Amino acid sequence: MIGVPSPAPRPEARAGHGGDVIPFREALRTWFAISLQTFGGPAGQIAVMQRTLVDEKRWIGQRRFLHALSYCTLLPGPEAQQLAIYVGWLLNGVRGGLAAGTLFVLPGVAALLVLSALYVAAGDTLLVTALFAGLAPAVLAIVAQAVVRVGGRALGHPALVAVAVGAFLALAVFAIPFPLVVAIAAAVGWALGRWAPRTMHVHTGAGKDPDGPAPLIPDDALHAQRPSRGHALKVLGIGAAAWGVPVGAVAVITGSGSVFTNQALFFTGSALVTFGGAYAVLAYVAQKAVEVYGWLAPGEMVRGLALAETTPGPLIMVVQFVAFVGAYRQPGPLNPWAAAVLGALLTTWVTFVPCFVFVFVGAPWVERLRGNHAVSSALAGITAAVVGVIANLALFFALHTLFASTTRITWGPARIEVPEINALRPVAIGIALAAALMLFRLKWPVLRTLGVCALLGLAAGVVVRATT
Repeated sequence: MIGVPSPAPRPEARAGHGGDVIPFREALRTWFAISLQTFGGPAGQIAVMQRTLVDEKRWIGQRRFLHALSYCTLLPGPEAQQLAIYVGWLLNGVRGGLAAGTLFVLPGVAALLVLSALYVAAGDTLLVTALFAGLAPAVLAIVAQAVVRVGGRALGHPALVAVAVGAFLALAVFAIPFPLVVAIAAAVGWALGRWAPRTMHVHTGAGKDPDGPAPLIPDDALHAQRPSRGHALKVLGIGAAAWGVPVGAVAVITGSGSVFTNQALFFTGSALVTFGGAYAVLAYVAQKAVEVYGWLAPGEMVRGLALAETTPGPLIMVVQFVAFVGAYRQPGPLNPWAAAVLGALLTTWVTFVPCFVFVFVGAPWVERLRGNHAVSSALAGITAAVVGVIANLALFFALHTLFASTTRITWGPARIEVPEINALRPVAIGIALAAALMLFRLKWPVLRTLGVCALLGLAAGVVVRATT
């Protein structure tokens, strides 16, 4: 396999003190390829990394991947991007984490910037949206694969299956806050590890490897950083400067009450409280953007979310659309287009800078605690809950991709969202089935499948426009 290092890493890599265990250029190419496939929110993004890094490249083992995912789930912000930063850090140190995290969002930033400009300029992005809409159904097949693969390897005992099902029901039916779900899962995992340790061992049939394919890189060859207060303070200082310098400059130049300063401060606060992913904070952002700041008109948040869902990268990038439209309409002394680009890029910056800080501060401590039985058991509980979280996000994505509208049914504390049968989208279902055929039956690579589905979406959009 091209670019895969010898199983005997260099001495400095084996020592775990900053050596690259993967050639950096090869890592960059891989992260860029991953970034082009990150459609469908965290479920689809985790699926792509699982498939590429664990199953195909075999750069990291399944347990190490899930361990990192469990920690990233605890953090505010987009967990899939933080997982990319974490794995990039394991493979190539700090520069690997920076490269992985940046490349993970770069294509989405560029795509959403273009689509936001098209929306503002024409207000009609039918053909462009149709092109990307072909990708949304294809993501369902990738997400289904992620649920099966991650679930099959993380849920090795009925007790852990129960944790996953409980997390799914808590989020999908009872709307329990995400941090509470994670906290309960951690407590259950800790309790199982203490009083029923056999549940922490995976039971599989003969010939099955619960940890997936053996990684080509031993665990002790991955990057390591000795945790210390000094290291944490250094990272926090650099992160504060990276956030404060551009925000301070904008505030000084444009004024403390300008749209840019308001957006920078507002979206910084949003980034620090987005536990549970983008959906958990969208209602709050929409309400403030429409009613308090007047950046959007009612209903425009839904259009922005539609654009964000059909571009690669974390769904939280919908805030870039909000900032672009808001700054365009309140440009102050600047040219509206220059103001829109400045607002969008500044908002993107303050949204993702905290992600790097959280990972670089916490990863050394999390790695050191890998051998701690109590911590590992708690993280195993969180990992089981993550399967339920992915399934819940997959359900949400499927409902809003395959159906034009849904209805919410309330019964006591339970709230269930069900699709309206007459709102079925035949084209989306057809593309989803085609994608499943390509991936599961024909074994096509993800990029080829996404490309074909994008063309199918474009063709369907052209036909619809020609007949209306």
